[in-house]
Amino acid sequence: MSNIEDIVDSLENKISKILHKLEVLKQSNLKLKEELAVFEQNLQSQKLLTTTWEDKYESLKIANSILGSDDSKRETKLKINALIRDIDHCISQLAD
Repeated sequence: MSNIEDIVDSLENKISKILHKLEVLKQSNLKLKEELAVFEQNLQSQKLLTTTWEDKYESLKIANSILGSDDSKRETKLKINALIRDIDHCISQLAD
């Protein structure tokens, strides 16, 4: 009978240790998920900042091309024409 009690005690100890490890892993997992959320938020912020700077760069490039050489003016005219075509297309879709 003592042997069975020892086995049961051993099993209880092992189950207790496993449950403790499970709880520790759950806490660790939760902490990692929170860190991941923070990193993802930082990534989105960086992407937005990058997009903003790219837009500013494009605007500056267009402004410089207006002031610059004939080649740059040609690029600017092409860009303006493309924008006008896009606007005309949008207007025609709205009219339909």
